[in-house]
Amino acid sequence: MKIPIVALLLLPAAALASSPFDGTWKGRVDSVKVTGKPDVFAVADGMYTCATCDPAIKVKADGSEQKVTGHNYYDTLIVKVVDAKTIERTNKLAGKVTGVLTASVSADGSTLNGKYTDYTGAKPATFAFTEKRVAAGPGGSHAVSGSWAPDKTTDANDAGTIVTYKMTADSFSMSANGQSYDAKFDGKEYPITGDPGHTTVTLKKLSANAVEETDHRQGKVTDVIHLATAADGKSISFTDKDLIHSQTTTITLDKQP
Repeated sequence: MKIPIVALLLLPAAALASSPFDGTWKGRVDSVKVTGKPDVFAVADGMYTCATCDPAIKVKADGSEQKVTGHNYYDTLIVKVVDAKTIERTNKLAGKVTGVLTASVSADGSTLNGKYTDYTGAKPATFAFTEKRVAAGPGGSHAVSGSWAPDKTTDANDAGTIVTYKMTADSFSMSANGQSYDAKFDGKEYPITGDPGHTTVTLKKLSANAVEETDHRQGKVTDVIHLATAADGKSISFTDKDLIHSQTTTITLDKQP
């Protein structure tokens, strides 16, 4: 039943006030910063290894589909050597492609150029990034092998950068590219609908302008995310502490019209 206008006018102002989180936001690509441990992987002797994957991975790098276990977003991998400086890795879950990574090395071997397409949402989310070499790979290994420190995100489409938030006195909701949650500030776990990794979240209201989100998968806490709106309400500071990979990502989200 629609509330009469007169009744609305009699409500306290606080009941009508919107949260500074309410609205649609877009991640600013040039603001992305990743710190922490480097990514470590190699292609050597016909095998692809990823030491910083959780759990670690070792599969054939011959373009065939290889089974892996213990991962949330893929149960098979296809690793293909494209040329002397480039490899391609395809992630699949239950027969469906969930992500494709193309990684290539610069002529001097110091920079890794990556392109990743994430298929876990309603639309493909694309990202381009660079990483800087901090250690060489094993002797005789492919050029992409080694330890790589995240450097810059150089491009991303709307599917990977647009998010909508809404906060009430006792709850917080998020919607982004076909995935969403609506969680209360009660310490309980709530599912992210549409997420093939079956992530659940718990939400804590720190203040009217700050929220903490804790992500869980397979009984583990995987990420702790801090969201804080700016005083002018035009941006959000987003900080994601990835506890599994010991990396922290910070992004500035801008309010959309």
